[in-house]
Amino acid sequence: MTPDIATIKDDLAFLDDWEERYRYIIDLGRTLAPLSEAEHADANKVRGCASQVWLVSTIETGADGPRLSFRGDSDAHIVRGLVALTLALFSGKRAVDILAIDAPALFAEIGLKDHLTPQRSNGLASMVERIRADARQALG
Repeated sequence: MTPDIATIKDDLAFLDDWEERYRYIIDLGRTLAPLSEAEHADANKVRGCASQVWLVSTIETGADGPRLSFRGDSDAHIVRGLVALTLALFSGKRAVDILAIDAPALFAEIGLKDHLTPQRSNGLASMVERIRADARQALG
């Protein structure tokens, strides 16, 4: 099971160098539940990622508004870890809360902004935008 975002932030802060942090992020990717072959469909692909990324969203309607859960996968180890990190940030939250999260600020805080290639940064932004679009759609 993927740790929560607070634990991930603490763990990354504890690690001294970026080689160790990359290994940690790759290990996060190993915590993701596998997607079925059907869930690896084109409809679940995230556009704008250099690697293949799939996100599956589930919406639960509650008294406090729609809540979204996400599952994901990638064909690249580091990107799979970035998927896990992103899902830890957003999954299980209300749609309105998802739209209020400042993901770029968090990614900058943990150093991703300075340690990802532009392609990986663009892919990460595409994942966040896809999640935000699902939240907007859930709100109608």
